Amino acid sequence: MMVSFFDQFASPSFLGIPLIAVAIALPWVLFPTPPSRWVNNRLITVQTWFINRFTNQLMLPLSVGGHKWALLLASLMVFLITINMLGLLPYTFTPTTQLSLNMGLAVPLWLATVIIGMRNQPTVALGHLLPEGTPIPLIPVLIIIETISLFIRPLALGVRLTANLTAGHLLIQLIATAVFVLLPMMPTVAILTAAVLFLLTLLEVAVAMIQGYVFVLLLSLYLQENV
Repeated sequence: MMVSFFDQFASPSFLGIPLIAVAIALPWVLFPTPPSRWVNNRLITVQTWFINRFTNQLMLPLSVGGHKWALLLASLMVFLITINMLGLLPYTFTPTTQLSLNMGLAVPLWLATVIIGMRNQPTVALGHLLPEGTPIPLIPVLIIIETISLFIRPLALGVRLTANLTAGHLLIQLIATAVFVLLPMMPTVAILTAAVLFLLTLLEVAVAMIQGYVFVLLLSLYLQENV
């Protein structure tokens, strides 16, 4: 019986109940809670240093009004990176390969940036739809194009994250299957293929981290336009 390569992206279930909620909530258990003592252990120190560095880098181009988003964006970035990294382990499920989850994160956050811009500075927010100095005959066309590009932003956020992780997982599974098939017939070729698989796995670790960072970075750029 052949097993489809896309079965790894199906949500696991127990007694007919999907366990995607457990897969989403479980990563938060892995993070240690800082104690009330002055002296922390090494893990909490590294975790705090990483989050502080990321938050400072992310909030640097934003005005003071955008600093209210620091906790939300930092938490989202850590959450996405953790889920993506855990999805590389054997016999695990990666929730971020589901477009529904990524769109559920992208659409509300993008919409919040748009609402903030329309509430705080409606003239500037609407001014992005029409570049300065546009010829009069091109004004209707440019407004339509900029409006479409504005509404495509959340779709691009969700599809980018889904496509990158899905393609990486499929490629790893294809090469791993090739290694098992070639091992009894051509051991030398199988060893070379396994070396390629190891390098690809390292690349996927980097992709898992970068995609979480890119998702949050693009949200911060959208926020920067509206604050």
